[in-house]
Amino acid sequence: MPVIKGVIFDLDGTLIDSMTIWSRIDREFLRENGIADPPADISDRMRKMTVDESSQYFIDEFGLSCTKEYVIKRIEELVRREYMDRIQLKPHVCEVLDWLDVKDIPYGVATATYKVLAEAVLRRCGILDRFRFLLTDMEYPRGKNFPDIFYGGAERLGCLPGETLVIEDSLHCIETAAAAGFVTVGVYDEVSAPEMDEIKKAADHYIMSLGEVYDIIS
Repeated sequence: MPVIKGVIFDLDGTLIDSMTIWSRIDREFLRENGIADPPADISDRMRKMTVDESSQYFIDEFGLSCTKEYVIKRIEELVRREYMDRIQLKPHVCEVLDWLDVKDIPYGVATATYKVLAEAVLRRCGILDRFRFLLTDMEYPRGKNFPDIFYGGAERLGCLPGETLVIEDSLHCIETAAAAGFVTVGVYDEVSAPEMDEIKKAADHYIMSLGEVYDIIS
């Protein structure tokens, strides 16, 4: 077991319980733009894309006449209230952060979510200032299909990839981090449950909640 000197957390589905909201919002946006019956797997497709990529995909795939900038702005508007007022932390988040503080292990967040929304929900939940960084597509526009964002996080933590734990709920993110030499933990989320078996194979560890992470780090 490598000595873990830093932790990079995903946000949606890992720290906050938000993935089902995105599934609803994707469909709501398409319906208001004339797509009466959005594909059942539309949110699964979106999960692997950056904000920029997913917005362009909506336009190209469904023949929308709006601009990419409009798509980005409108979807942000649709989800803003959820992040500002409703989305809650997943179980054990604060206890895990307290424990990492006691062990003097620094941590940060890497997410594909709009930065303003990520900041809003973490601030409302009282933990934004606890993280060394919050990295998004704004800093790393290639997203999590490439390891740049994870390398950037490790550098900010002062750690090598092999000393850095990446905790994610999505298969493609786990695969990217693992291929780049990071120690990976797949964490259960309802939306990613169909990928569970594949995530277990790709990740170094798999946990059903963040409350199980202690044995991996200690």
